[in-house]
Amino acid sequence: MPTAITGSAMISCLGDLDATFGALLEGRSGVGPLRCGDPDKLNVRNGYPITEADGAREDTPRLAARWLARTVAGALADAGVDPARRRVAVVVGTGLRELRAVEEWHADEAGLRLAQLHFADAVRSVAPDVTEVHTLANACAASGYALALAADLLELGEADAVVAAGCDTMTESMLAMIGRVGTATSDMVRPFDADRDGVLLGEGAVAVVLEKAEELPAGKRPSALLRGVGLGCDAHHETAPDRAGIVATIRDAHERAGVTPDEIGLVLAHGTSTALNDPTEAGALLEAFGSDGPLVTGIKGAVGHTSGGAALMSLLVAVAAMDAGLVPAVVGLRTPIAEAEKLRLVCGEPVPTGTRLAQVNAFGFGGVNAVTIVEAVR
Repeated sequence: MPTAITGSAMISCLGDLDATFGALLEGRSGVGPLRCGDPDKLNVRNGYPITEADGAREDTPRLAARWLARTVAGALADAGVDPARRRVAVVVGTGLRELRAVEEWHADEAGLRLAQLHFADAVRSVAPDVTEVHTLANACAASGYALALAADLLELGEADAVVAAGCDTMTESMLAMIGRVGTATSDMVRPFDADRDGVLLGEGAVAVVLEKAEELPAGKRPSALLRGVGLGCDAHHETAPDRAGIVATIRDAHERAGVTPDEIGLVLAHGTSTALNDPTEAGALLEAFGSDGPLVTGIKGAVGHTSGGAALMSLLVAVAAMDAGLVPAVVGLRTPIAEAEKLRLVCGEPVPTGTRLAQVNAFGFGGVNAVTIVEAVR
């Protein structure tokens, strides 16, 4: 039985889900100058930062926790779920947890408690009655893993509703790594583009509420159905992706969802704009779907690599695209790499779609992969 997604909320550098999806349809990017660290020392000049309405960056420590709290509260309100009246668990996926707060503590002796590296305090600041809060640090597939665990908790009867969430903010440590592995300073993320120069960090948070579809009260309609999540941990390499591991995860997702490749009409690719990921993912998609496969798009050219939030942000964009009947183009893509020429990449302008099934890819270091199948209901 599919799981109902009954509420959601999201914060990216472009705004909430509606603002982000609108920007994607217009081909707009949230890329801008770094607001964290020294660009000359980091060898990174651009990123996808979240700013306040007046354009000034929030200076309060533990930004990831703040954004997470806002999205968890928003998703619960959207779903009409009250943790004081029902058993509600929360699973948070993150790549870096509160590493930025650790950096501030180390450099400026800012106050920090070790418990704040997890997100129980942040969640309970807006939902004090939740039964449990779990934090998963599963690299760039983290919120995909959180979604899978959330669905398991629901199926096992451990909760009446579960919030799956993801969050991350920029850190100097991660920026320094990007600046040292790249051969050039990237102007923006250009997924699957022949002239791509590498990935840039985004930031934000996202949350969805899961409930059992068969137990929804009369008149309550889900925003989408979670058909299944395939997981992999192939440990092929510390950082390099493995095509066989990705294909295995895609096929696991299809089996769990009870679908065949020809039923899927849209793929939200991981699409990181890196030398290894893009051709590997393109090859995996061609192996899994063939050359006459689904439409393929991705959002990182517009919002950057949001790490722990990437999987769920892509999922919400996939649902928005199916609801609108319009798939946004890959922002930043001009000339596809040779390995992706046979994919049905959406380039330049949005493309109409009538599909009701989408696949969302999320791949992390160490072969920690999550592939989600989601069904539209509107």
